[in-house]
Amino acid sequence: MLAKPNRLTRGSDYKVVVRRGARCAGAHTVTYVGDAGGSSQARFGFIVSRQVGTAVVRNTVRRRLKAITAEALPWVRPGADVVIRALPGAASADYAALRDDVQRCLRRKAAA
Repeated sequence: MLAKPNRLTRGSDYKVVVRRGARCAGAHTVTYVGDAGGSSQARFGFIVSRQVGTAVVRNTVRRRLKAITAEALPWVRPGADVVIRALPGAASADYAALRDDVQRCLRRKAAA
């Protein structure tokens, strides 16, 4: 689970990262990485729309993404804002495939 300082909570923060951040697309996710400026810790946000599936499926995908980013937190550079958008294929992807997808993009765009 991500601590409160490691979460994006405001819609305006999401909007800035998605519009101005570097984009990396994978088979199951699209990852946007922006710079927070003065923030000392990396922050993560998740977008899992209804296209992914029912509420149960969306929450499962969101929990998996949170666990993946909690694992990656030590090597993501401080001050990075990351938004991960799940694509409809994420619902049928297993944990390992999601982890590979997200970690590849984080290593390319947000590594310390």
